[in-house]
Amino acid sequence: MPHKRNPITGERLTGLARVLRGNAIAALEDVALWHERDISHSSVERIIFPDSCTLLDYMLATLTKLTEGLIVYPENMKRNMELSLGMWHSQTVLLALIRKGLTREEAYELVQRNAMKTWEAKHAGKPGADFKVQLLSDPEVAKLLSKEELDQLCSLDFHFKQVEPRFKALGLL
Repeated sequence: MPHKRNPITGERLTGLARVLRGNAIAALEDVALWHERDISHSSVERIIFPDSCTLLDYMLATLTKLTEGLIVYPENMKRNMELSLGMWHSQTVLLALIRKGLTREEAYELVQRNAMKTWEAKHAGKPGADFKVQLLSDPEVAKLLSKEELDQLCSLDFHFKQVEPRFKALGLL
C-alpha cells in the first residue's frame, strides 16, 4: 500500500517472528530428552541459539528504529475510531456477554445484529448512529448489561487500564 510509510519494515518483523517461533519449537522438542543428552540436541542447539540470538538482536534494533521514527497523530486516530461508530468495542461486549452466561454463538449473534443495525442507521442517513446506543436499545442486551456496564466497556479507559502498569513494569515510567 503506497500510502503507508513503513509497511515493509513491519511486515519483515512479523515474518521474522515466525522464524523465531519455529526455532522455539525445535528447542521445545529438545526438552523431552534433556536427561539423556544424546547428540541430536547439540546439532539443533548449535544452529538455533546463535541464529535466534542474532535474529532477535536485529529485530529489536529494527523495531527500536521504527518506533523512534513513529509519528502519531492523535486527532486522526480519534477520528478513525469514531468512523467505526463505536463498533471497535464489539469484542469487549461479546466477551462481557459470555461472562454473563451466554454461549459464544449467542453473544456473537447479539453483538453482530446490533452492529449491523448501527451500520444500517448510518447508511440510511440517520444522525447519531452509535453502537453503544444501539446496544442499549436492545432489550436482550439490556437484560444482561446495564448502562453503567456498557459505559465502562465502551470507554477508552477500559482498554487503557493496563497501559501504565505495563510501562512501569518495563521501567518506562
